[in-house]
Amino acid sequence: MKSLKSFKYVFCLSLLILAGCASKKPSDTANSGNASQITDQQSDLISVVAALHDQMHSWQGTPYQWGGTNLQGVDCSGFVWRTLKDRFNIPMDRVTTAQLIHMGQRVNEDQLQPGDLVFFRINHEMHVGFYDTDHNFLHASVSKGVMRSSLNNPYWKSVFLEARRLTREYDAQITFNPTGSESQLAKN
Repeated sequence: MKSLKSFKYVFCLSLLILAGCASKKPSDTANSGNASQITDQQSDLISVVAALHDQMHSWQGTPYQWGGTNLQGVDCSGFVWRTLKDRFNIPMDRVTTAQLIHMGQRVNEDQLQPGDLVFFRINHEMHVGFYDTDHNFLHASVSKGVMRSSLNNPYWKSVFLEARRLTREYDAQITFNPTGSESQLAKN
């Protein structure tokens, strides 16, 4: 198990390094500012995806517990809060879904990027998760705990409410799981 975590950590770091090496230099000086901005944004998104996947690896299967914020049990807003706090190092007090929906800027569903918050209205209650990639999102499901689901699923399509982008996470210092941090998370 320890070697799997080490492999995952090395794999994520390798992706980040390769992404930096694979970027093309702009051939046209008139567009060099735009090309640099796009390359920086792609690097940021790779870091965001790696951080989300690292968090998912640590939390997958954690049971749903209303108000929970640790590996013993977590609710949807608790999972989002812990991810923002632990992976993106955004200092913030515990927040609810009702507070999260007022943060950041609204994003059209066809412009979703990894790390955007996706909100759903289920039986007059709100639910939140992180957009991942390929129309998938990460969340704490009431029935199955922390998991990945598809926005293409007819159920999730029918209850989709809106998406929001928290720009601070793209400038954040991203943290990956050091060895043994899962036991620390379970205590917090």
